[in-house]
Amino acid sequence: MFWDKEKETLDRKQIEELQSERLREVVARAVKSEFYSKKFKECGVDPGSIRGLQDLAKLPFTAKQDLRDHFPFGFLTVDRKQIVRLHASSGTTGKSTAVLYTRSDLDNWTEMLARCLTMSGVTADDVFQNMTGYGMFTGGLGMHYGAERVGALAIPMGAGNTKWQIANMKAYGTTVFHATPSYALHLCEEIAAEGIDPRKDLKLRIGLLGAEPYSEGTRKKVQDALGIDVFNSFGLSEMNGPGVAFECEEKNGMHLWEDHYILELLNPATLEPVAEGEKGEMVMTTLTREGMPLIRYRTRDLTSVLPGECPCGRHHRRIARITGRSDDMMIIKGVNVFPSQIEDVLMAMPEVGCNYQIELMRKEGADHIVVNVEVGETFFKGDITDLNKLQRKIQERLREETLVKPEVRLLEPNALPRSMGKAVRVVDKREL
Repeated sequence: MFWDKEKETLDRKQIEELQSERLREVVARAVKSEFYSKKFKECGVDPGSIRGLQDLAKLPFTAKQDLRDHFPFGFLTVDRKQIVRLHASSGTTGKSTAVLYTRSDLDNWTEMLARCLTMSGVTADDVFQNMTGYGMFTGGLGMHYGAERVGALAIPMGAGNTKWQIANMKAYGTTVFHATPSYALHLCEEIAAEGIDPRKDLKLRIGLLGAEPYSEGTRKKVQDALGIDVFNSFGLSEMNGPGVAFECEEKNGMHLWEDHYILELLNPATLEPVAEGEKGEMVMTTLTREGMPLIRYRTRDLTSVLPGECPCGRHHRRIARITGRSDDMMIIKGVNVFPSQIEDVLMAMPEVGCNYQIELMRKEGADHIVVNVEVGETFFKGDITDLNKLQRKIQERLREETLVKPEVRLLEPNALPRSMGKAVRVVDKREL
């Protein structure tokens, strides 16, 4: 099933020719902004000399700090009157960043999301319940308009209020939902707590999860708990929001829409290209954004390109599951550890519940890692000997995966705070 077969089945030569043509256009457009006008001059870049993909490396990188430094309109390339929507980050960890959209930008974004939803099996017959925030966060309105474009009945629930979410699933016969992975796990817990059999009492068939990295174990947990298919989504607000890449029915990597973006995978330390199949930092260039194009934007997200062709017939390259961000990496006693490695271990263990949290601290002058793990209620109330065995088992499996032996604390269900949006998985107390 295709949303637009002609665009989605372009061969590699056609994709690269289109990218070269659009790269020339986007560079000519970007120089109209305050930021790129100055940046190109500083770097000695003549926009007219950029002829195609072969010249991409001549262009300078763009970083999140650049967006902060030129907040809110320093990247604008059109008259302010042509901007019809603005999304922005919360700014909780620093100065806010703003993303600006023309009407054409919104149309292109919606079309990409319609491709994504159709690719996962969503049709006009579906009832789509959106469980992400509708404020400045891009996931709410973005996915909502994509669902409407497909023709599905869209329910703008927003985040949280889980009992009401479940009641509306029953009332309206929801078949598809969109949520963060951490909230989907919480939803599974609440459905079970209410004594609902999702296979008999609900009509759910598809879950769309994104906005934060998560493991294959988490996907399996949600699928098994609800009896549905779960599809992985990737996006970031700087590139529009969700819909940059999405899984097809093969569930083997996410097709990245290369008629709208150029993807580079670079070593985050050297900024040199990595070999095919190797993990690198995603560097993205927008090709169709009018209001606020971005060139060689360092996303900090880490992934790899999957080799070979996808049986679905699409030739847009597939990226592997996002394993984390280059700035999320924890260095413990000289060893590089990613939160996703810990989640992989925990979610693969049936004794473990749906929530965990990692604490980093100093102990006797050295880095110390504590993994707080909720376990199933039946297991938690069982024999203390079994709990001790489970604690050692988790500790050993984490050591095998990360080469670091953490302290493991087993907690009763619901001991850790629940997230209605993105979960706080790492609490760093080393500088407190």
